[in-house]
Amino acid sequence: MNIIIVGCGKVGSTLVEQLNGENHNLVVIDEKEEKVKAITDQMDAMGIVGNGVSYQTLQEAGIRRADLLIAVTGSDEQNLLCCVIAKKTGNCKTIARVRNPIYNTETAFLREELGLAMIINPELTAASEIARIFQFPTAVKIDTFSKGRIELLHFRVTKDCLLNNYELVRIRTALKCEVLVCIVTRGENVVIPRGDFVFQEGDVAAIVSTPTEANNFFKKIGIGTGRVHTAMLVGGGTMAYYLARRLLAVGIETKIVDQDQSRCEHLSELLPKATIICGDATDEKLLLQEGLESVDGFAALTGLDEENILLSLVAKKYSKAKIVTKINRVNFNNVLGDIQLDSTTFPRLLTADVIIKYARSMNESLNSNVENLYKLEDGRAEALEFYIKEPSEVTGIPLQKMRLKKNLLLCSITRGSRIIIPGGQDELQVGDSVVVVTTHSRLNDIQDILVERS
Repeated sequence: MNIIIVGCGKVGSTLVEQLNGENHNLVVIDEKEEKVKAITDQMDAMGIVGNGVSYQTLQEAGIRRADLLIAVTGSDEQNLLCCVIAKKTGNCKTIARVRNPIYNTETAFLREELGLAMIINPELTAASEIARIFQFPTAVKIDTFSKGRIELLHFRVTKDCLLNNYELVRIRTALKCEVLVCIVTRGENVVIPRGDFVFQEGDVAAIVSTPTEANNFFKKIGIGTGRVHTAMLVGGGTMAYYLARRLLAVGIETKIVDQDQSRCEHLSELLPKATIICGDATDEKLLLQEGLESVDGFAALTGLDEENILLSLVAKKYSKAKIVTKINRVNFNNVLGDIQLDSTTFPRLLTADVIIKYARSMNESLNSNVENLYKLEDGRAEALEFYIKEPSEVTGIPLQKMRLKKNLLLCSITRGSRIIIPGGQDELQVGDSVVVVTTHSRLNDIQDILVERS
């Protein structure tokens, strides 16, 4: 496809990086020449220095032949206007990043009236992920499929966990648990394990299951599943506001710490049920004074990655809380594995996942739609949910007779109200939603799971 990305900040550069391997023609636009140059020097994209709202700039970028325009500048209004002009000029699909909470209740209206394909809010998406983690603290990360009926839960194997030195096949035979272990990360290695795989302390495993079965599984292996009741959020930005609103709505007592007096006053008005503390969170005495040792959940959400990492380590030292760390720079990921933070959230990666999912779903000639897509383990694996639209080579055949690619696993089938953890005798049918985990990239259609015929 021909894709234009307006805005070469953190999200824009991540989008180019992720879409670069998807066989698209990419054009980036930004008013700052150094940002455009930084992207075009490293990746296969054409760059234009200019304002994405300008008709002339969009013409130069090839808007008339574009299939998709993504506006991710620092201004919500500029993003929306850019999409409107692009839609009128080139009749392409458009996606706008809109972050300001004042637009949050109006996204459906804006999308319909302005003809947008999607409005994406990175902070709201990340806040939703953290809220899920706080309600299921066992998980390091949670991805959802089939409208929340299926979950991909990532968790760490601890020294005292039953799975330590435990053979994978015994989860079904001995524990009688209807869960499927689909991927395990051990150091630098990412594997899709077989039945004879033996877990080790420090492994990060991901299981696919229903929420009820997941609870049963974690109880049996000796990992607590109780949700957070009290939470402390450090940093009073937009993400903290969205997260606090979610937590308060489900009865979780919430404190927010921020050192900006005017921001604290504003948060007090927006969130009357939350406790707002004005102070420097890097002061350990302040955090301890405000009850760090007794909170169940802690989220470091400042604008500085280094500060968030430091705050998370302080929280780890003084409390047993479930800790979530916001990270903006993806290139920190190699170091983060050594530090072993509890959970990390990357807002711009979450945004890229949503947009890539949409881009893959735009091809109407395919036999299936990409309903959900998550990049796993720093992009080394993917979890995809396909909706099967019509008969093909993969339908009506027992899974054990399919010539599936290596390093690929069919994790679940949703058929109406039924959730199926598939075995060799199960078959795919039209109307099924199928979750696939693989170390391959660029699966656009359910038929891509098969070995190509020579």
